[in-house]
Amino acid sequence: MEYRQLGRTDLRISRIGFGAWAIGADWGTVDDEQSMAALHAAVDAGVNFIDTADVYGDGRSERLVARLRRERPGDTLHVATKAGRRLPKQVCEGYTRENLTQWIERSLHNLEVDALDLLQLHCPPTALYDRPDVFGILDDLVAAGKLRYYGVSVETAEEALAAMRYPQVQSIQIIFNMFRLKPLERVFPEAAKRPVGILARVPLASGLLTGKLRADTTFAADDHRRYNREGQMFDKGETLSGVPYDLGLEAVERLRGLTPANATLAQLALRWILMVDAVTAAIPGAKNPEQARENAAAISLPPLDATVMNTVRQIYDELLRPVVHWHW
Repeated sequence: MEYRQLGRTDLRISRIGFGAWAIGADWGTVDDEQSMAALHAAVDAGVNFIDTADVYGDGRSERLVARLRRERPGDTLHVATKAGRRLPKQVCEGYTRENLTQWIERSLHNLEVDALDLLQLHCPPTALYDRPDVFGILDDLVAAGKLRYYGVSVETAEEALAAMRYPQVQSIQIIFNMFRLKPLERVFPEAAKRPVGILARVPLASGLLTGKLRADTTFAADDHRRYNREGQMFDKGETLSGVPYDLGLEAVERLRGLTPANATLAQLALRWILMVDAVTAAIPGAKNPEQARENAAAISLPPLDATVMNTVRQIYDELLRPVVHWHW
């Protein structure tokens, strides 16, 4: 495993992290013992960074991460969580001192810690980035010892740029994968300049970039890949990276031939992300130990050559840019 400093913090995190959304909710049936086995397998492979949120299974994911810490007392694990999505409606007025404090106290309880390593606002309304008072509340919570650091999980490149105007924003979590290249243009250069850590979420495009999904694949009723393809419950970019399913499958078939011998398409997709120096870590999810080990092993792939990098760009420009680039 390789490790990087997260922005200006003292957190040195694995370049492959563990995204803990799937072990909480919204990805079909999950078994807690399998989830724990996946978490242990990831840590065994060198992963020391876990990204969760208070709403992933209404605290289920956070509580599993707390259990992992109890079961691995000798390991240093850095945990990022998120707040803001407990609001019934995403409005700036909901980001009050009282609400932020209550959400954070709830996460502290779930994670069984006195201070959160990294608290991220969870894709707040765009208008919130013009509310310095909210970021001032977060500064106060750092001063009070409730948070060590804070950052923002964003939907769009413009939101990322707006968030980085605040001097104590330490990290930006943004969708970045072979289907979503826009952050390369302005977000990553600005983050490198400051510096601000970059966490690449949805790195496998909700499973499309594993190469295992097919036209006839069916998803459970409680899987967001079934119920949120058009953004019915939250931003559609979170589901399949906002790419129409059939178009995603077409792109995957063109990408499949780039996969190195003895590697998987998922590992190629993760290695491609890590070729970008501005990215601190990618945070793929895993529901079982095999997936966790496969993800972590992507770090061992040799650097990708210019032909592979250019071909990914060409496929994006031809198939995906017209669909996703203007929106996110």
